[in-house]
Amino acid sequence: MKYIIITASFIFLMFNALAQTTINGKITGKVIDSATKAPVDFATISVFKADSKNPVNGISTDSKGNFSLSGIPAGEYRVTVDFIGYREKVFNKVTISSSTTTVPLGTILLTSATTQLNAVNVTAKVPIVENKIDKVVYNAANDLTAQGGVALDVLKKVPMVSVDIDGNVELQGSSGIRFLINGKPSTIFGASLADALQSIPASQISTIEVITSPGAKYDAQGTGGIINIVLKDNKFQGVNGSVNLSAGIRLENGSINLNARRGNFGVGVFFSGNTQLNTTAKNTTNRTAYNNARDTATNLFQSGSNPFTRNSYKTGINLNWSVTPKDELTATFGYNDFRNHGTGFTSQNQSVMAGGDVSSAISSTRTSASRFGEKAVDFSLGYKKTFKREGQQLDFLYLSSFGTNIADASQQTDYLTGAYPSAGLRSNNPGKDRQTEITLDYAQPLSKSFTLETGAKTFMGNLTSNVFTDTLQNGAYVVNPSQTYSFNYKRNIYAGYASLSFALFKDFFTGKAGLRYERTHTTGTFSGAGIPDYNTFAPAFTLQHKLDDSQSVKFSYSYRIERPDYGDLNPFYNISDPHNISTGNPLLKPEISKNFELGYSKNFNNGGNIYLAAFYRNSPDNIQALSTYYDVLNVNGTDYTAVSLTQRFNLGSQKNIGASIFGSVPVTGKLNLRTNIQLGQRQSSNVGLATVNAFAYRVNLNATYQFPHDLVAEVFGNYNSQQKNIQSIRPAFFNYNLAIRKQFLNKNASIGLTTANPFAYYITQRQTLFGSNFNQTNVRLIPSQSFGVTLTYKFGKLKFDKEKDTTPQLPDMGQ
Repeated sequence: MKYIIITASFIFLMFNALAQTTINGKITGKVIDSATKAPVDFATISVFKADSKNPVNGISTDSKGNFSLSGIPAGEYRVTVDFIGYREKVFNKVTISSSTTTVPLGTILLTSATTQLNAVNVTAKVPIVENKIDKVVYNAANDLTAQGGVALDVLKKVPMVSVDIDGNVELQGSSGIRFLINGKPSTIFGASLADALQSIPASQISTIEVITSPGAKYDAQGTGGIINIVLKDNKFQGVNGSVNLSAGIRLENGSINLNARRGNFGVGVFFSGNTQLNTTAKNTTNRTAYNNARDTATNLFQSGSNPFTRNSYKTGINLNWSVTPKDELTATFGYNDFRNHGTGFTSQNQSVMAGGDVSSAISSTRTSASRFGEKAVDFSLGYKKTFKREGQQLDFLYLSSFGTNIADASQQTDYLTGAYPSAGLRSNNPGKDRQTEITLDYAQPLSKSFTLETGAKTFMGNLTSNVFTDTLQNGAYVVNPSQTYSFNYKRNIYAGYASLSFALFKDFFTGKAGLRYERTHTTGTFSGAGIPDYNTFAPAFTLQHKLDDSQSVKFSYSYRIERPDYGDLNPFYNISDPHNISTGNPLLKPEISKNFELGYSKNFNNGGNIYLAAFYRNSPDNIQALSTYYDVLNVNGTDYTAVSLTQRFNLGSQKNIGASIFGSVPVTGKLNLRTNIQLGQRQSSNVGLATVNAFAYRVNLNATYQFPHDLVAEVFGNYNSQQKNIQSIRPAFFNYNLAIRKQFLNKNASIGLTTANPFAYYITQRQTLFGSNFNQTNVRLIPSQSFGVTLTYKFGKLKFDKEKDTTPQLPDMGQ
């Protein structure tokens, strides 16, 4: 009840702070190119008081050039219409009165401007968060505290997204997320998601798009939805670029972007790299386990430290050629390289108590090391054909992604008590991952209110891996044949879809409904990998109603699937810690999810906005990890004592119900407050286990203040509550960031100072785990304190023409 009261109070205060202007009048119109008669989207409409130089309201045109600006009090105004490469259009003496509440400006013709400028700085006030019919867009370029960090730092601020202390990402409480870069998949997300997200500097990110209810056009993969990371790009005429550098005690970043465009051909290149400097985490584990009769207890205490480093770099080139006004070719090439290295030293004490007396005690030390590296190449070729009829379009995309990775690990245990010989393992695991996608999409307007979309897609994935394992015997490492093998894993997916966009009852309802079919064929050469083919029929729909031009409600449904990957299925035993072993499960079935969402968005005249969403998710055959304790576990002929074995299973069903709240409040002209709140109840019903009900929430607050002389400061704080799972209680944590930035050289350059958790070197994480015959407590001290400096510089001469910024984004639905 207290959470409901807190949430209701917050919503009331948010509305009270935002709703300050009574909606009175409306100004409408359509903006088109005077020569081509093509609509001009993203043109800026500004409304001024007749005697003022500061706008009181504004909006951008949609993809069809239309705009409708509401909430304008009675009075006399000046309206300007402007866009890059066009001459400004001005309407004087636009009057809103009780008798004239709507002023139609009609069709507005913009004429091209041909003036070349020596140096140009374009400043556009883009909202941090934009709510669209099928997605939420977070504009990372305006994010101050994350600019010296990586993609994970940006994701912490995105509505409906949660990031834990280890970099695990959830979307509305689900970890089943389909990650894309510029609307395309990449093999870099397959090997290590956390490493991939930490390899992308925040300074390279333009926007992050969140789609919780994807339509039939999107892949059905990802029970939680889709997160698309859009990198910076532009199609401005001329040569221009930017340099971003950051240095700190924990992380160093650098990136450079260079773009050139002349006429109908453009090219862009980029390079970025980052290094996570050596940090040492500390941890302790205390586990007590019992035999079946519970008259004997085994206690294991481990205490250790783990130094760790990570580094990566990315580079690529993008080509764009407008062959004709109706035909466009694009090609991209990208190369990604990231790697990490960790070592560890652990003290271990194992004791057995029977009848209240210690029957045995063993002390030992374990040294370990691990290295992981991934190199990935992505290539794409796209063709877009538009037709005379507005909205009719053909798209073709060929995508190929190839990755090679290597994982080395070793551990050795030396006993300090008893006549036990040293024991150890070392393994080498090289692999290759190849993905190819071919996609064809076609859109055909049936009428002004209906558009049919259809398409087909083929996905072909092939992963090969070799595992070489040596065991320490009599002081020398020898080949372990039971843990040395190779396997090949293939997955082909054949898909087709049909979707209908519609506007009903004079645009009272707009939306999209469709059905996607996917056929999945999977083969694996490792033991026990008899994986049957299966069909997936995934319906999806979204229905939106605009209450007025400033607020709307929507309801959506989507059917999603989470396919277990080779890491979940591969029965290889990971014995980097002989007391905590994990393995895959070849018998896993895909997890499905049925998602419902109800959302409300409201934009206010003072620049504020609010978005509320309630969601419900039902996931049969839910995939979860389960740990089982063994006094003795035999792995391919070798006995290991006091072992916790972790494996993933289709344990039962999971239901999630919750809400997301985003609000932005311009308290004054200089102070802006933003908040994201997410709360939800999760119920896990598992075969043979007790039903688990758990409530969890996440709250963050961001405050930005604009000082004079182009100086801005930002504070960000984030709190994730604890949450109970089937065998553990995930600990809560709190982190905060501070940043300040000064712009100079006509805002072409800036210098900033950033810090994270400046008053605490570690974040302490205390986690409890439990099972039918064991209880365990883990305590980790994770280094989090950091200080850094960031530098940015933009350069080049720009000539603006009627080309608009076409940063790759997933398409808006129903726009």
